[in-house]
Amino acid sequence: MRTPLVALTVFVMTAFYGPIVILAHLLGIKERPGSIYERCMRAWARAVNAAAGIRVHLHGAEHIPTRTGAVYIANHVSWFDIFALAAVLPRYTFIAKSELRRLPLFGAAAERAGIVFIDRDNRKAAFESYKRAATDVQRGRSIIVCPEGTRGHDYHLRPFKKGPFVLAIASQSPIVPTVVYGAREVMPKGSFWISSGDVHVHCFEPIATAGFDYEHRGELMKQVWTRMADGLRELYGVGTTEAPLAAEQEQADPSLRSG
Repeated sequence: MRTPLVALTVFVMTAFYGPIVILAHLLGIKERPGSIYERCMRAWARAVNAAAGIRVHLHGAEHIPTRTGAVYIANHVSWFDIFALAAVLPRYTFIAKSELRRLPLFGAAAERAGIVFIDRDNRKAAFESYKRAATDVQRGRSIIVCPEGTRGHDYHLRPFKKGPFVLAIASQSPIVPTVVYGAREVMPKGSFWISSGDVHVHCFEPIATAGFDYEHRGELMKQVWTRMADGLRELYGVGTTEAPLAAEQEQADPSLRSG
């Protein structure tokens, strides 16, 4: 019964909050702490979690920056990773794939709420989107991004894309390595069956981007990946045989190689 209830909740909440966000944008209401955009996104996510019977537990709240924007780098194994993060983090927006922009009402509302859509097949356009997102972070709004690129079938950490780290360096804002655990049991990749349960969001100590530049993005990426992989292993016994960078990334961009 959870799946149809969640589908109905998504439809009803989008129909309710979507026009509010669009109207707020048309009226010129600015994004700020506690703005209508933040409140609508959080309420939307919490309603979906409630319909699914999800209890979200936030760990490491002391690591969440309160005076500056940040880039939250999170793992991704389920759509409920996104709903969990959206329910508990402050003043945020997301990096999302451009296909979601085409969803009726949702796409228009999400764009006006500040969601940054990335065309993954257009490298130049994607990096321009990251630059715009960096401006948002400099103004104090945080960005949540899943640099694995797509959902995984299990919790082992996969190689990262480099774009989010270019964004973090451009904004000169801290990166908060973030691990979400429990969402796969709610709704794994490839399944539409939803089960209730507990989802844990772990925010680790922020990693400063000061001193990093474009040429050192690979070093920053490895540092964040290692912290998250260590966290998954220490907290949940999840190991990985993969590396922070896919082999094709290193071959295409020698500056990402160690040394």
